Amino acid sequence: MPYDENQNEPIKKHKLTSQSISNEGKSEKPHQPDLNDMEGNTDAKDILNGKTEEEQRLVRAFQKRNWSEIKSANSWVIFKVMAEFVEGFEKLARIGPCVSIFGSARTSPDHKYYKLTEEIAAKLVRHGYGVITGGGPGIMEAGNKGARSEKGKSVGLNIVLPFEQGANPYIDLDKLINFDYFFVRKVMFVKYSQGFIVMPGGLGTLDELFEAYTLIQTKKIARFPIVLVGKEFWGGMMDWIKTTVLEKEQNVSAEDLNLISLVDTADEAVKVIDDFYSQYLLSPNF
Repeated sequence: MPYDENQNEPIKKHKLTSQSISNEGKSEKPHQPDLNDMEGNTDAKDILNGKTEEEQRLVRAFQKRNWSEIKSANSWVIFKVMAEFVEGFEKLARIGPCVSIFGSARTSPDHKYYKLTEEIAAKLVRHGYGVITGGGPGIMEAGNKGARSEKGKSVGLNIVLPFEQGANPYIDLDKLINFDYFFVRKVMFVKYSQGFIVMPGGLGTLDELFEAYTLIQTKKIARFPIVLVGKEFWGGMMDWIKTTVLEKEQNVSAEDLNLISLVDTADEAVKVIDDFYSQYLLSPNF
């Protein structure tokens, strides 16, 4: 029998079985309570007690698979991400000069900002621009509706959500794209827009605004006009950036504030876009 040179003891031969092979290289998992069997399972009840439905779903996911298994499965998501980029690039490549309009999905048609958005979109079309929105209701719907009223290009980059979002009826059928991933959708807004018109909105609107603001400020993309519409709504935020972020904390430069325009009317908003591109060779023609 062969000997271990270091221990001077016989080397034991192990019988290989399918079970031992399958367990090779695997560390033993700590005990986990069966969350699918709640009857008489005190540990499982304690873990789920007081948690929201979303938190319970997450707990159950980790009970079925460990962290590495969950994360390795995500590798295949890259193909879906790539498909969304390809569809967006192909549909928008020949879209022509467009301005994106952002704002709340919750704004009702009788609200002053809804009506103002319609007016802005219609005037943008008259000045030769198409209109891109997030494709949903509220301000987005108003933007597409205004573009449609002037027979301009009406583009909708819709996001699939469990609430709020459904494509509005004023989007050109060949210019509606549905996305699952916010970051892919935001790339399309930045890549194919000649300007951003930002109406009052919520967290999604702020996300889209500061994404573009940061990319321009860090010179990751060429500058384009960003127009905030509604001094009553946006004035407080801009004052805070000026007095706290700039003057008190010195976390930005004075010139960073010049990257955004703040206006109140449709004519002022469109003028900012026109004045910016009057310096260049861009000539909207549809």
